Amino acid sequence: MLHRAAAYNVSANPGILAPAIRDMRQADVACIAALEREAYDFPWTPGIFRDCLLAGYTSLVLEHHRAIRAYAVMSVAAGEAHLLNLCVAVDSRREGHGRRLLETVLERASLAGAGRMHLEVRPSNDAALALYLASGFERIGIRRRYYRARTGSEDAVLLARALERRPRRR
Repeated sequence: MLHRAAAYNVSANPGILAPAIRDMRQADVACIAALEREAYDFPWTPGIFRDCLLAGYTSLVLEHHRAIRAYAVMSVAAGEAHLLNLCVAVDSRREGHGRRLLETVLERASLAGAGRMHLEVRPSNDAALALYLASGFERIGIRRRYYRARTGSEDAVLLARALERRPRRR
């Protein structure tokens, strides 16, 4: 009986015990912008997140213990996906949230018919680079002076990964 009650509580209240991934909502933007400010020296503004939602980009959050712990934003067009932002709350890193969210984003890209995903990452972001390379991404180039940095600018490492196209069944 206890097992069923515990399972019911998890499914009735996603994100309390087990991490749960769901679509981002406009009501999430203030929380997400706060996490973004903690994580980055040059964060996206709340307006950028609102615009991504209005544009229909795939925007997801990972909730755990009733709080948003990670989020991702991806665009898909012309058979290609572009991961625009993936961030894990500073106090929730190294818990597998980034990997879970990336796997979901990759699945969503495949279901949307994308054959390839692209992204940019700072070369100084060792954790992100390790995650992406371990997830099958390959280095395909460098964008010089792409990111703002305290010292002026920082290059971006361009990464890409082939995807298995799995359009949604109707």
